Amino acid sequence: MTARREADDCGIAQAAAVVGDWWTLLVLREVARGHHRFDRLADELGVSRKVLAERLRSLTENHVLERRRYQDRPPRYDYLLTEQGRGLLPVLVSMQDWADRWLLGDGTLTGGAPEQGAEARRVRALVGEPVPEGLVLPGTDGLGHDPVSAGARATVLFAYPATGVPGAPAGPVPATPIPGSAGCTLENRQFRAAWPQFEAAGIAVRGVSTQTPLEQAAFAAAEALPFPLLSDAELRLTAALRLPAFRAGQDLRIKRLVLVVGPDRVVRHALFPVADIPAAVTTSLELARSVAQSVAPAGTAG
Repeated sequence: MTARREADDCGIAQAAAVVGDWWTLLVLREVARGHHRFDRLADELGVSRKVLAERLRSLTENHVLERRRYQDRPPRYDYLLTEQGRGLLPVLVSMQDWADRWLLGDGTLTGGAPEQGAEARRVRALVGEPVPEGLVLPGTDGLGHDPVSAGARATVLFAYPATGVPGAPAGPVPATPIPGSAGCTLENRQFRAAWPQFEAAGIAVRGVSTQTPLEQAAFAAAEALPFPLLSDAELRLTAALRLPAFRAGQDLRIKRLVLVVGPDRVVRHALFPVADIPAAVTTSLELARSVAQSVAPAGTAG
């Protein structure tokens, strides 16, 4: 604590005193993924119960996590991110992006990924995993949305780096464009064209990026999209699913991918990397139909 006091004007030192530890960061990663209970955290991390208890106590004392009792006898608690804790999600995603590029990759800045790389393996590992409950993202229709539609027989969730802004003056062309980051209008138009088929099958469609709702709303209105675009500007979904991201300027962007999610919130199929957008839309429709046919009708897909 002496070193922390001596560096009391250094934000980096202050942050390191709270979260600058291997297990502490991994506990935060798992809580962000929706693992809120002690036993589940211990299982996911493979950590001793003593070490886990110490890290949870420290994070709670530092107001990064809060405890909510869900059982009285014996007392048991959920550990949830506070507002202060959610402020660390961009830090986690930035660390993941840095490691994906420099430690697990070859240092190339790209919006794509190799088929057999660490990012692709991580996305494929989402199959069989649930999308955490409690995530509500603002949509272009002015409403908050669960990424998984409660009324659909399947949900297709497609992520993209960013859309253009209709009517905005064209900026200078970057000297070194980021491979795989352009063309984000195409998948929205392809999903719009196929929307009647998705709707007829009871399948919901959601687009998601890290843009703000206002940035997305102008595009959605200009393109007359029949499905909502969701904003993950706070990186809650990106951190929860450990989605591959890259840094474009000062912004973290999600790499292009498609998830097909069942009505039970479990990811059934994952498409990544996506290079052929029309083929990905067609494939996601076929996969979502197969999921939809395995469940009873659950209302509309709106």
